Amino acid sequence: MAQERGQTGWRSRCCRLRSARKFCRSATLSLTVRHFEDGDAASFAQLNLRWIGEYFGVEESDRRQLENPNGTILAPGGTIAIAELNGEVVGCGALVPPHHVPDDGLAWFELVKMATAPEAQGAGVGGKVLDFLIEQARKQGCEAIWLETNETLTAATRLYERKGFRRLSCEELWPTPYARCNLQMVLTL
Repeated sequence: MAQERGQTGWRSRCCRLRSARKFCRSATLSLTVRHFEDGDAASFAQLNLRWIGEYFGVEESDRRQLENPNGTILAPGGTIAIAELNGEVVGCGALVPPHHVPDDGLAWFELVKMATAPEAQGAGVGGKVLDFLIEQARKQGCEAIWLETNETLTAATRLYERKGFRRLSCEELWPTPYARCNLQMVLTL
């Protein structure tokens, strides 16, 4: 009996692994990243509410951005990236003018609301969204990108570090509206 349960668990893990590998192969072939359209608002909100709710709690700053992305992100000069796989939204991220601008003479953007659907995690979606946003920042004359995150989000932190973001030291920290923020990072373009 125990051996049967062990084999069933093993089979189940193998099936999940095969499914993830299949998803990764199809994702690499047909994943597209594009600019946000009005019809993307619900997907943008759902992807972000899922991870924020899973790890932390949704805060007022989150609600404002997710309930009105046109007014809070796009209107002030930001951009939202949407990752699609076969017509399904599987990831997103955004750039906004930061809520705190240091007096260093650089043109800044803040990276916010990076999210990947659970079934697409590990398939490179976040990296492609981040590449798209970095390129958009360059096109808009941005000289540095700043982000706030939490150290418990290890996959996200590793992604940011691979893309060249560096951790801010205690002396460099900026004010934050987020209770969950315990790590700030910067990428100089």
